Amino acid sequence: MNKTELVNVVAAETGAQKKAVDAIISATLEAITAALKEGDKVSLIGFGTFEVKEAAEREGRNPKTGETIKIAASKRPAFTASKVLKDEVNA
Repeated sequence: MNKTELVNVVAAETGAQKKAVDAIISATLEAITAALKEGDKVSLIGFGTFEVKEAAEREGRNPKTGETIKIAASKRPAFTASKVLKDEVNA
């Protein structure tokens, strides 16, 4: 499911206009992104938790040449599903 399909489903379920639903979903995603950029966790009870995890610097290999390279440390977003969501998916 992509964003357009999500907007269509939410609009159909709620009876709201697609334009309004699109604006709400966009604002929600922007708020989650802003919180993660600040280093905050975003917990949606019954759904899951978004957080930023640190990836340490590590060695890797260039697949073309086989040369060893250093991969810089980075931050990456992570999502952990709640027990409720896991149970729903596995039902």
